[in-house]
Amino acid sequence: MTQNELSQPEIGQNDRKATATESARVFAIANQKGGVGKTTTAINLATALAAVGKKVLVLDLDPQGNASTGLGIAPADRGLNTYKVLHGHCSIAEAAQQSRIPNLFIVPSSVNLSGAELELIDQPRAHFRLKDAVSEAGGLYDYILVDCPPSLNLITVNALAAADAVLVPLQCEFFALEGLTQLLKTIDRVKATLNHGLSIQGVVLTMFDRRNNLSEQVAQDVRAFLGNKVYQTIIPRNVRISEAPSHGIPALVYDHRCAGSKAYMQLASEMLRRERMLAA
Repeated sequence: MTQNELSQPEIGQNDRKATATESARVFAIANQKGGVGKTTTAINLATALAAVGKKVLVLDLDPQGNASTGLGIAPADRGLNTYKVLHGHCSIAEAAQQSRIPNLFIVPSSVNLSGAELELIDQPRAHFRLKDAVSEAGGLYDYILVDCPPSLNLITVNALAAADAVLVPLQCEFFALEGLTQLLKTIDRVKATLNHGLSIQGVVLTMFDRRNNLSEQVAQDVRAFLGNKVYQTIIPRNVRISEAPSHGIPALVYDHRCAGSKAYMQLASEMLRRERMLAA
């Protein structure tokens, strides 16, 4: 896979580059439901952005560590991780590792994150531990993508408090809107109390099966509910996307010609168009 093979006409090489005086755009990739393509979206969107010259950092806040595995970071190599960053034992700059993808870095996860909520709740600035860490490292990257755990706990609230915007992967299934409503209420509460600048960057429909009438109905319902907040790009069900994590590489590297990889390239293109419109 080459940079040219990943590039799309809409992805401009003249987009903003981070400098020492600029902060990265921080996206929390969040959904309290598991199995909706959250981690898959994080690592493949990050790969697509890195392939067009953006310097990207993935923060793996899920105790399962799937983003770390999907980017080829072995458990033995996760000594400096997001758990230690949240506790102030190391900085993001110290914990960040170069992935196999040029321009793409990751701070891996730790199973200790599963107990971090109880440990942090009585600490100073408990809701802003990640925000404080990101503020020290933001000038090093163009984009920071935070892969949140599949729950609306203190760790997820930390991600929302640190983020400029939220990207919501939404599986095309029957209970999709019910779960989305709960997440939107949480985002509104965080915006009102902890992060007044928080917005929804977009909702991306995932695991779409064109053979299933329910997928099409869910897509229509979500678009009727959220309008242009929903990306035009839809991520299809794709076996190559499912296979890629077992090889420790994103789908865009595993098979950049498959339908899923092409969809994530289109998603990156659409995301950057939205970013340019916001900056205009």
